[in-house]
Order: sequence, then C-alpha cells, then structure tokens
Amino acid sequence: MVQAAARNGWLDEKRIVLEILTAIKRAGADIILTYHAKAAARWLR
Repeated sequence: MVQAAARNGWLDEKRIVLEILTAIKRAGADIILTYHAKAAARWLR
C-alpha cells in the first residue's frame, strides 16, 4: 500500500517507511521483517 500511494504521489515513501519501522521498533519488536529492508538500509547508510 505504501508503494502504491507513493507511485500516485500521495505520500513520501522514504518518510513513511522509516516512520513505520520506527513505530514497530518503538512498540517493542526485537526483529522486523519487511519488503522495505533493502531500501531502508540504503536510506539509513
């Protein structure tokens, strides 16, 4: 859904993905599996 919304120009994919991952971690996750892993790693480099 995030990628589809970003393609339509409705949101900034990088900003939303990083916020989602931060929220999951803040909620107490020890590990996060996501389709956005490669992109997030690239953005956080």
